[in-house]
Amino acid sequence: MTTRRKFLKTAGVGVAAAPLATPALAQSTITWRMQTYAGPALAEHVIDPAIKMFNQIAGDRMQIELFYADQLVPTGELFRAMQKGTIDAVQSDDDSMASPTEVTVFGGYFPFASRYSLDVPVLFNQWGLNEIWDEEYSKVGVKHISAGAWDPCHFATKDPINSLEDMKGKRIFTFPTAGRFLSQFGVVPVSLPWEDIEVAVQTGELDGIAWSGITEDYTVGWADVTNYFLTNNISGAWAGHFFANMDRWNELPEDLQTLFKVCCDQSHYYRQWWYWGGEANLRVNGTKMQLTTIPDEEWATVEQAAVKFWDEVAAESETKAKVVDIFKRYNAEMLKAGRPYRYG
Repeated sequence: MTTRRKFLKTAGVGVAAAPLATPALAQSTITWRMQTYAGPALAEHVIDPAIKMFNQIAGDRMQIELFYADQLVPTGELFRAMQKGTIDAVQSDDDSMASPTEVTVFGGYFPFASRYSLDVPVLFNQWGLNEIWDEEYSKVGVKHISAGAWDPCHFATKDPINSLEDMKGKRIFTFPTAGRFLSQFGVVPVSLPWEDIEVAVQTGELDGIAWSGITEDYTVGWADVTNYFLTNNISGAWAGHFFANMDRWNELPEDLQTLFKVCCDQSHYYRQWWYWGGEANLRVNGTKMQLTTIPDEEWATVEQAAVKFWDEVAAESETKAKVVDIFKRYNAEMLKAGRPYRYG
């Protein structure tokens, strides 16, 4: 694990050597510190290109120093650090960064809220989620900049999962809300620093991971320590966001705000094709994990449990009820639309 103490000892070397660093800045250059939920291998795809693009275009006007998972603060403290201004911007889901808002439960993988990655931007841009997120984060001094989709949520495990019975007792690294949902099927959710996961699987502290799709399993090394990949998923796409401290955001000139938004959109677009193509390619051509599947009839009980879970969450507050209502209406419309939107 990259501890904060170790980071302070090595930060000077690491930042100076980082490709995103800019050696000589004008005195008037605006500088931000941004931390992502992702470790270096994953960040190479989910955030590095966008920040490199921003820094190249902004030049001496503004530069963003990018830090990876747990480098400045643990992921679970990202929200507080950003709210206080210790960190200027964050890439994460609401759930992982322990956001104290009414929408936190929907961040990351809310069970069966989406089937495909395109569902996420449609829900935010056409079905009203952007407005709800903007309102919730404005209340707590944080700017919600942009939402996008990542990969679906699958199990990668050391032992095969061919039935719901096989899930029982499995110690799984996953997101808080996903863990809360999966625990009813005997899954034991485990929370650990992101960089500790591979070793935890090797030592037996974890039986598997339900944190990503197969693209990330290969990219970050988890496919090297797990043997099986379950093709059933509990969500078609992770919902993640870009955020900024509200004061820092408001201090930016309008054109730099626009540039940051454009680079965020480029990041969302990159992930759309990187994950979509990667998931299919590695299922067909990957050699490190064997695919397993729980029969549709049995998996239907998990989908039915999700509907009950949605209702439980909706009962917790008016805002949560509003979001759940949008999910229900959206999925009902997709089902009526038929193929390729929904079927079965």
